Amino acid sequence: MTESISEPISYLQHWDRTEPFDPPTVLTELLTSQPLARMVYPDGHVGWLATNQELAREVLSSHAFSHNFHTAHVPLTKRGEVFPSVPIVPGGFIHMDPPEHTRYRNILSSEFSIRRMEAFAPQVARMVTGQLAALREKGSPVDLLPTYVRPLSAQVLCDVIGIPLEDSATMIALTDTTNDESLGLEEEREATTKAFFYVLDLVGKARTAPGDNIIGRLAAIPELTDREITNMLVIVFAAGFASCEAALGMSLLALLHHRDQLAAFRAAVEAGDEAPIEELLRYTTVNQYQIFRTALTDVQLGGELIREGDTVTVALPAANRDPARFACPERLDLENDASGHLAFGYGVHACVGQRLARLVLTEALSQLLLALPGLALDVPLAEVPVRLRTSVLGLKRLPVRF
Repeated sequence: MTESISEPISYLQHWDRTEPFDPPTVLTELLTSQPLARMVYPDGHVGWLATNQELAREVLSSHAFSHNFHTAHVPLTKRGEVFPSVPIVPGGFIHMDPPEHTRYRNILSSEFSIRRMEAFAPQVARMVTGQLAALREKGSPVDLLPTYVRPLSAQVLCDVIGIPLEDSATMIALTDTTNDESLGLEEEREATTKAFFYVLDLVGKARTAPGDNIIGRLAAIPELTDREITNMLVIVFAAGFASCEAALGMSLLALLHHRDQLAAFRAAVEAGDEAPIEELLRYTTVNQYQIFRTALTDVQLGGELIREGDTVTVALPAANRDPARFACPERLDLENDASGHLAFGYGVHACVGQRLARLVLTEALSQLLLALPGLALDVPLAEVPVRLRTSVLGLKRLPVRF
């Protein structure tokens, strides 16, 4: 541990990731030596960085902290500039606090309930089977991202929400422009506007002809305005697609790189056991940088006084490597007890669609790995391009052979 880390670290160190699986070294150092450290944010604010499980859970579950973007100091930049203030829009539940957040959250939680996901599971299985057939027809070698991971994620999100698959490009562009730092703000705004008005039109049609999907059921709630429903669904698609694509892609990369764990995964599925996806979720932790809260009042945390207005960033990739919680946390081991990981966040803002994500990950990995026993990376790991510094850790390509 270097002496310099006793001084506030820079936000640049927080997201200076260089490896596809491991968080920045400074995070793992802080995890054991100084789990609550001072950090300088892009706007000059000297706030905090929490890296272990205990602190992460406390911050993410405490009503003393706000998720309101408007008052926060964001721990990353936008196209190299200080992140702009984001106004709270009707239905923009992800950046609201209770009780406003609770109203929208309860509505959406019912859409991703255990009962609904169990009913949706056969449809997901059929989608995976169909995409797998298209992949096999494409042949080897192939890039799994555009031929399997991405189209499957789009099919699932479109189907469950009620977006025609042939129009998915409009919604995918929203996610892509948000996560691609090489594109300008104007391109992101254009994609966001197109997606908003596209979904707004679907909501209007669903008011008179509702389907058996999320759009149809939300449109049947008279208390919700069209704008509220539209903003809710734009968030659900953008966050859901990015996370689903990233988790599936990174899980495949992890298994293809760790061949012993690939064999263990296949063996578990062939034996009829539950697919061991929790360890994959813990190990990859794709939601990595945009997890932060702002103190609504002076509050004690980890032996420190957090002042009202201070922002605390929670490093989920570090918290999921906490040796106080996980055995051999730096290794991928499907026999590990990964329960209690924070890959989907924690508290009232934990990912509302995590049951769907688990369903897709289980089915997509199980079918693919059983159907293609010779599946392997077609290039060395170092040549697989990974989006390391975006809010959602993900792949640009996944070249394989089978």
